[in-house]
Amino acid sequence: MLEMLDYSVIIPFYNEEENIPPMLEKVSVAMNGIDGSYEIIAVDDGSSDATFSRLKEGKQKYPNLKIIKFRRNFGQTPAMQAGIDHASGGIIITMDGDLQNDPEDIHKLLEKMKEGYDVVSGWRKKRKDNILRCIPSKVANFLLTYVTGVKIHDNGCSLKVYNAKILKQVRLYSEMHRFITAFAFLRGAKVAELVVKHHPRTLGVSKYGFSRIWKVFIDLFTLKLVLNFSERPMVWFGAMSFVSIFISMAMLFYRLIFWSSQIVWPGLILFFAFNAFVLLGYGLVCELAVHFAGRINYYGKGFDR
Repeated sequence: MLEMLDYSVIIPFYNEEENIPPMLEKVSVAMNGIDGSYEIIAVDDGSSDATFSRLKEGKQKYPNLKIIKFRRNFGQTPAMQAGIDHASGGIIITMDGDLQNDPEDIHKLLEKMKEGYDVVSGWRKKRKDNILRCIPSKVANFLLTYVTGVKIHDNGCSLKVYNAKILKQVRLYSEMHRFITAFAFLRGAKVAELVVKHHPRTLGVSKYGFSRIWKVFIDLFTLKLVLNFSERPMVWFGAMSFVSIFISMAMLFYRLIFWSSQIVWPGLILFFAFNAFVLLGYGLVCELAVHFAGRINYYGKGFDR
């Protein structure tokens, strides 16, 4: 049985060998200044440099350091999920491993959480990144606010603190770690945002590329689709059923008026008509599944704080 701690700090690393010693030092200093037990969970996301060796060296100096190593590079989201799965703290703190997030800000995020919040998200108001990273981020944040209704300026900031009870209910995939705050909000969490410091990268190389931009926008579309479908599956299936029956009726009238058996086959009319009833059946089954699973009630019920 896992020992329950007060805090778990999750830090994914990918080819950050230079940043590990100062990062572990700063996080340890910050957490030692906070009352309560803690652990640091470092996730090596399949690094090809000496990241894992540096982490093992750090284990000797910081006994509360836990190390998770991936066999290959899976990405920041799976690394974050692995850390969440292994976390035993009642409050989970996440941050990047490139020293751009400042561990000193953890204290004020935790103080904000004491006001009754379940999630406190960092806001890099004075961001120290180039314009090629900032502009797509602003667009993505605007779209995410539109899709989910949660008003957060900086969803991409990894420095966040969470109530572990709600965070462990969220399953992450693709690039969804950016949307954790939105998922928590939709589950009834009370969310706050706080301005935090952001430092320019001085060691190592940024792993951010243009491929991530497209992944984020695709994930936004997926999130919108999942949210709408999970809440109202019958609406989606009903709309497709209506289109199918409309096509069937149009073909039937065309055949009756023009008697054109070469263009409109009776089998095609029956296919679209049958397809409409099948879609309605799927919609009904999905509606029943949603209700019996208690998903609609779940959002209103929230979770035990």
